Amino acid sequence: MIPMDGWAAPTTEDFIFHGPAGLDWLNKPMIQLIIAVVLVAAFWLIAARKVKVRPTKGTFFLEWAYDFVRNGIAREMIGQGYQPFVPLLLGMFSVILISNLFGEFFLLMFPTFSNIGYSWGMTIFVYIMYVGMGFKAHGPGYLKQALVPAGLPAYMVPIVVPLEFISTFITRPLTLGIRLFANMFGGHIVVIVFVVGGSYLLTVSNNLVYNMGGVFSLLFSMVMMGLEVFIGFMQAYIFTILTTQYISSAMHEGH
Repeated sequence: MIPMDGWAAPTTEDFIFHGPAGLDWLNKPMIQLIIAVVLVAAFWLIAARKVKVRPTKGTFFLEWAYDFVRNGIAREMIGQGYQPFVPLLLGMFSVILISNLFGEFFLLMFPTFSNIGYSWGMTIFVYIMYVGMGFKAHGPGYLKQALVPAGLPAYMVPIVVPLEFISTFITRPLTLGIRLFANMFGGHIVVIVFVVGGSYLLTVSNNLVYNMGGVFSLLFSMVMMGLEVFIGFMQAYIFTILTTQYISSAMHEGH
């Protein structure tokens, strides 16, 4: 049996941070979010100034990333009228990606969106945006467009409308926020378990088996951190894709 003296298992308390006295809102996740926004703004402003007719190796990746969001997401999913949304979607994708990658930076070691408050904040922003775009595009008729499928028999309206309301105005934002939070939180706590557990096993004296287990645990945590890089990219991509889909649905699609 592994001796438990001095062992403290990781808990959700490890995801709670406090700011300076009287400024609890200025905690680690908030500072990271501010850093991410500043980095993204500076990065794309500098990149925009270096655009050339014949891209260099240094600007090729920047143009590829821009085209990836502009053509692969915005134009492909929204269609006509997509242009105003490109900066928003590019900024959103970039901020979420960098915030997720903070979980692999050794001086930070915390993905911002593994704090559910920040996931809800991003989700509320998206919710207001796609509902607002729906009313802007259709006026009061947006509610009918969103809730009543074309050709729906009158006797089905009392059954279908509540289901469509739940799907469009409740389920969409809930799943959007929970998906981002749960993936970042779950992945990071797995990394914490292997790092803390491995470090503890290495400190067990006179037991080579435990010490070797600690080495394996720490090595596996490196593998998990590599996987977290991929998950961080995928979650940024999925969040942006779903946001674009909801905007497109509100603006164009009828049932």
